[in-house]
Amino acid sequence: MPERIEHDPTLAEPAEAIHLPDPSYMPATLAFGIALALVGILTGIIVSIIGLIIVVVVLVLWIRSTREHMAELPLEHH
Repeated sequence: MPERIEHDPTLAEPAEAIHLPDPSYMPATLAFGIALALVGILTGIIVSIIGLIIVVVVLVLWIRSTREHMAELPLEHH
């Protein structure tokens, strides 16, 4: 049985909240686009082109959302 840890009331509250990014589908979609582009090397140029289009679109969306997310953070987090 794991040891139970009790909250120590004498400890100070944390200075700031821990910031974590929201869950995202972007990494899986980017991996799919890269895999599709690589499979297209063996199967046909059209499959590679579709994969590369997915990669570019996902990268643009991911970078844009990250920049928007970073702009919302306080300056000391940059």
